[in-house]
Amino acid sequence: MKPYSVAYDRRGSGSPLVLLHGLGHRREAWRPVVGALAEHHDVVNVDLPGFGGSRTPAPGVRLDIPTLVDVVTSLCASLGLERPHVAGNSLGGALALELGARGATASVTVFSPVGFSTPLERAAPRLLLRGAGVAGRVPPHVRAAVADSQPARALAKRVLRGGSSDGSGDTPRFDADALEAGSAFVRLAPEVLDYEFPAVDVPCPVTIGWGERDRVLPARAARRALERIPHARHVSLPNCGHTPMAEAPEEVAAAILRTCGSLPEPHPAPTEQPEPGEDGSPSAAR
Repeated sequence: MKPYSVAYDRRGSGSPLVLLHGLGHRREAWRPVVGALAEHHDVVNVDLPGFGGSRTPAPGVRLDIPTLVDVVTSLCASLGLERPHVAGNSLGGALALELGARGATASVTVFSPVGFSTPLERAAPRLLLRGAGVAGRVPPHVRAAVADSQPARALAKRVLRGGSSDGSGDTPRFDADALEAGSAFVRLAPEVLDYEFPAVDVPCPVTIGWGERDRVLPARAARRALERIPHARHVSLPNCGHTPMAEAPEEVAAAILRTCGSLPEPHPAPTEQPEPGEDGSPSAAR
């Protein structure tokens, strides 16, 4: 039995595009944008090991960010995807940038990638992680009931979404199963909190999107990301939180397609030119 299981969906045709979700999420996170992306690309939507339909690696089997990068690299090789475009959210954003730094991608588009927070900004997530450790000792049926309760769903929406009404038609919830002892979430979370993306070259087009109302990774971290990846383009997403794919699917899909070169850049609005005066020089505004 292979130590790493990777479930995925594949849809569309064209140059390959791989989608990578965040910590504690699954490939369904990208569902609102897959249709638009599949009109231009062969889209491979991945469940990282231990999430969604991918089996959790056995205890003692290495599970960290470099390993996940290797797992995605091996998946691409097995599917015959040579230098695919890659898009990622949160943890998936860090994996996408790491793949880009290896020269393994045609382009990289990331939304709220981990790896650019200050120690102070990591303080609150560390407290949440401690609370998750306590919750992991609660019986599973109790955790599930709490996760499905209205207060817990309201908290999940406040943490993960930016707007009071995002129009996505779904209500986010925390995954109670993620808190099981030995789960991929529990094993990866401490490393994700300590991870910093190094100031290394990413030799391909890069777009860094950030929700202005991200409460998990503050939008000010985008400035640090752009300092480490100077050629990257920044896309600010108003009224969006940590998972903008659900809140602004059209904007997210457009950002990805423009980075891939599949969608033209929007033309700037024409500026009105002043009428020339009698001597041919621009006349003063009236």
